[in-house]
Amino acid sequence: INTVNGSLCYIYFSTTLTLFQHGATVSFHSIRYRVEQKSGSICRRTTVHKEILVDLNGIMRPGLNAILGPTGSGKSSFLDVLAARKDPAGLSGEVLINGALQPPNFKCLSGYVVQDDIVMGTLTVRENLCFSAALRLSSQISPREKEARVNHLISELALNKVADAKVGTQLIRGISGGERKRTSIGMELIIDPSVLFLDEPTTGLDASTAYSVLLLLKRMAGQGRTIIMSIHQPRYSIYRLFDSLTLLVNGKQVYHGPTQDALDYFANIGYACEAHNNPADFFLDIINGSSAAEPDSLSIEDQLVEKYKNCSYARSLKAELERITRAKDNNIKAKCHTITYNSSFFHQLRWVLWRTFWNLMLNPQTSVAQLAVTTLMAAIVGAIFYGVKDNQSGIQNRFGVLFFITTNQCFSTLSAAELFITERKLFIHEYTSGYYRVSVYFLSKILSDIITQRTVPTILFTCVVYFMIGLKPTVAAFFIFMLTVILVSCAAVSMTMAISADQSVVAVANIFMTISFIFMMIFSGLLVNLKSIMDWLSWLKYLSIPRYGLVALEINEFVGLNVIFYDIIFYRCTGEQHLTFQGIDYSSWGLWHNHIALTLMTLIFLIIAYIKLRFIPKFS
Repeated sequence: INTVNGSLCYIYFSTTLTLFQHGATVSFHSIRYRVEQKSGSICRRTTVHKEILVDLNGIMRPGLNAILGPTGSGKSSFLDVLAARKDPAGLSGEVLINGALQPPNFKCLSGYVVQDDIVMGTLTVRENLCFSAALRLSSQISPREKEARVNHLISELALNKVADAKVGTQLIRGISGGERKRTSIGMELIIDPSVLFLDEPTTGLDASTAYSVLLLLKRMAGQGRTIIMSIHQPRYSIYRLFDSLTLLVNGKQVYHGPTQDALDYFANIGYACEAHNNPADFFLDIINGSSAAEPDSLSIEDQLVEKYKNCSYARSLKAELERITRAKDNNIKAKCHTITYNSSFFHQLRWVLWRTFWNLMLNPQTSVAQLAVTTLMAAIVGAIFYGVKDNQSGIQNRFGVLFFITTNQCFSTLSAAELFITERKLFIHEYTSGYYRVSVYFLSKILSDIITQRTVPTILFTCVVYFMIGLKPTVAAFFIFMLTVILVSCAAVSMTMAISADQSVVAVANIFMTISFIFMMIFSGLLVNLKSIMDWLSWLKYLSIPRYGLVALEINEFVGLNVIFYDIIFYRCTGEQHLTFQGIDYSSWGLWHNHIALTLMTLIFLIIAYIKLRFIPKFS
């Protein structure tokens, strides 16, 4: 920072971070976790309880603490339990922080780096860090001080060269995997947490990059932070960086203690590591039963568990855990669901809206492509129905184009299914960490999608199509047409959100929405005469979004229209007569009650979508 004031802020925060980089002692007592699973055939389903974690005890102090084990050993589940991010149903035991129960908002006070780096790829490294600082730091900290903290973290994480480069997406070339991982770590270090959790931080990284990331974590641990991480199979250069090691097999503990003592412990129980063998590989070979040691009546897993329970490490650890339990502060009541926020609703809304709009603008797949497709579609439709006449073919063309427009507006909203699904992990992580409220995220998504993806393309589409086709040449009719098409689009996208809000697979959501729109299209009033439908089915027309839109567009276009018919004789027919034949009330109330219906459907579907988003499981 070049300015004098900026330099002072930088020095201040460098000192502050150094003073408060104190780690916490995390102790876990009799941790058990089990889940219910369905088993058996379709005809005969039974529920069984599967033990994920079994009687885990230990202490993790400031330093680099590693949880090691084969795939399916419960590493990630154990990490989530320690971080208070596991569903409390089926969970027993206690996790203490410095001898006291976890505070109710421990998820917001600690840092948690997920396995898949979920940062906004269209933003730069600096913008992502500024977003985290704006929402997770106290509102009493000035913007200048938050900027100084971001600059300090960029230097500490060695991200200076890529600070203003986009993180990257599938369509945008971005920073490397190691730089992306350090950015994810920086997002959590913004609040200077006393405990930092990392789930498989080396996943997807090459050996050299993984080592550089672990060196960074080791340096931070050396400054006094408590870092707890799960890892699958590290190479030796990474393994020797660990201060504490916890080995798990099928959710059971087979070693917990100093890393440098692990080889001696296993040698004492009959498992000696050969020279030049990687200890991490050696431990996994033992756990998987590939060791050359003599087997006995018990399985390798049971042998290791029993030998650990009877060793000196476990006995001394048990005594220390009993001492911590006796001195425990019981005044804090742990509530795993508590989320606290450091900023107001409107402050959160401003920042989340900024990120959402900026992400849409910088993503060519959702901005440029959307406008290009809309323009092309409008030109094709306008060319097909170009210059409709006031005759019998004109009547057919008008009905056809109005039906196509309403149906197209519904099916074009299928892209909104990805709105919540693709960002599900990002939303759950940021909400759980206290970035923003569910209502803030929902409102920002609604506003950004309706304005940029529905309203703007619809205005463009209407301006092209309306005049090419030659619909009713009045200003009022033009704007009523535009308003109706926008309302149809909003109602359809709201229904799409309501269906997809609790889905996890885009294809499944698309199937549900496609089926719904097809039935709505059938009951829109063009493909079948609604008066001829049986009574027990006719009520479905009130749920048809295209029907309300099509009726409103027909009233807007046909009222006041005079059509010339040439058959055996020459005669004139009015648009009102055609509307009467269709059973449509073409009064002013007949027009606006369709708009009111579309508005009410939009609100109802949005409420359903919010309720679903509010109550989706937010635990792993």
